[in-house]
Amino acid sequence: MFKHPLLGKLLGIGLVAVLLSLLLARIGFLVDERSARQEEAVRSVQRASAGEQTLIGPLLQRQCTEEWTARDDNGKTRTERRTYAVVAPPSVLEVSSQLTTEARYRGLFKVNGYVTQLTLEVQWRDGVGALAAQAEHPGGRLSCQAPTLMLALGDVRGVRAAQVKTVADTANGSTEWVVRPGTGHEIYTQGWHAVAPATAGPLHLNITLELAGTARLALVPVAEDTRWRLQANWPHPSFGGRFLPVEREITPQGFSARWRVSALASSASTEVRKGQALCASPSPSRYAAPGEEGDAPAPTDNCLDTLTVTFIDPVNPYMLSDRAIKYGLLFIGLTFMAVALAEVLGRERIRRVHPIQYALVGLALTLFFLLLLSLSEHLSFAWAYAVASAACVLLLGLYTGHMLGTSRAGLGFGAGMAGLYGLVYLLLNSEQMALVIGSVGLFLALGAVMWLTRRVDWYSAFTPPGRKDPLSPPVE
Repeated sequence: MFKHPLLGKLLGIGLVAVLLSLLLARIGFLVDERSARQEEAVRSVQRASAGEQTLIGPLLQRQCTEEWTARDDNGKTRTERRTYAVVAPPSVLEVSSQLTTEARYRGLFKVNGYVTQLTLEVQWRDGVGALAAQAEHPGGRLSCQAPTLMLALGDVRGVRAAQVKTVADTANGSTEWVVRPGTGHEIYTQGWHAVAPATAGPLHLNITLELAGTARLALVPVAEDTRWRLQANWPHPSFGGRFLPVEREITPQGFSARWRVSALASSASTEVRKGQALCASPSPSRYAAPGEEGDAPAPTDNCLDTLTVTFIDPVNPYMLSDRAIKYGLLFIGLTFMAVALAEVLGRERIRRVHPIQYALVGLALTLFFLLLLSLSEHLSFAWAYAVASAACVLLLGLYTGHMLGTSRAGLGFGAGMAGLYGLVYLLLNSEQMALVIGSVGLFLALGAVMWLTRRVDWYSAFTPPGRKDPLSPPVE
């Protein structure tokens, strides 16, 4: 037995806190597991329908072959050959798009899909003349295939309809091109192409495209002047890529955004000519977080520039559950402090609380996070939080009333727990103000503890029964 009962009790409560922290860590692992299953659901939907979409182009291209006669060291001649592609990005690319989101589900998990109607106005000042090939070897003989128009995509399975027309003029009128599968490009293989007619002078095309995808839509600014207008019915966009919109408007009904990028600011046109590959995008469920822009990791210098929008869920139950668990030890610490204060301040009126009772209170607090995780998979996060917190407040209020021996103490404890749950909910939903709210709340809690214990004689509290405090003044 401890000579100092209060010290032994504190050690017992410390052991309980350590065990509860291990239990919180296990619940955190469960949150990670469920989050990983959500990511697998996203990949499953993408495998079964269409994944994230990135548009590269449209581009004019032509496959050419050069043959030349070479002489070896023995004086013999041989014919050598090389095959290469000539690519011409457009001078002006103007894209208008209307996007409608379509939720898809794998079991309990929701995946944000979409269908977008795109209209592309494309111009080449030199037309197919921009594809003029030149021989690199003396006496080289060139032979080139017919020029084609190609549009590369992130996932060609999302193409529902595509149409290419020349813009009508007084001389030639409007001509519709035949769209065929495949791009004919060595690097950008996903997409379609159309054979370009043999025309001279500037080329002005109108392209309409109906495209389905999942979670993310991006455009590579390949033209000398790229403009993109996007309207969608999703109110929670996350803008990323190398260039943010020059204008954006977000309402509860949706958003609209406008980008404009010049070739002076982007190397995409040059990199596309070289065949620079796209970099893999981050998983949207991993990086989804409330906010309008800058949520996804920035691309590296070896990636094509993109204009990107991701359709995120602002209330991701697994992200918010993970953030809530980070406040778990704060929950337990403040609750244990409240019980200890009740013991210290009401010795004559309050029953002594055993460490096992502290453990039961801590288990109830820990069970809240498991309830929150399970309910948030079936209800909105706000309702899940309300139900889980109300159940725990009721349980703790009733148990504490019996534990301390007074219903008034139980009501006060329940009210304090309700206030603590309300504070944590504000922290979870106020990402930008979380630090301010948390620091002010902790300061007020510390101030309340200091004020309530200002007259407590801590030496007498730690003095064993029947022994006089050596530092107390002598009795006259």
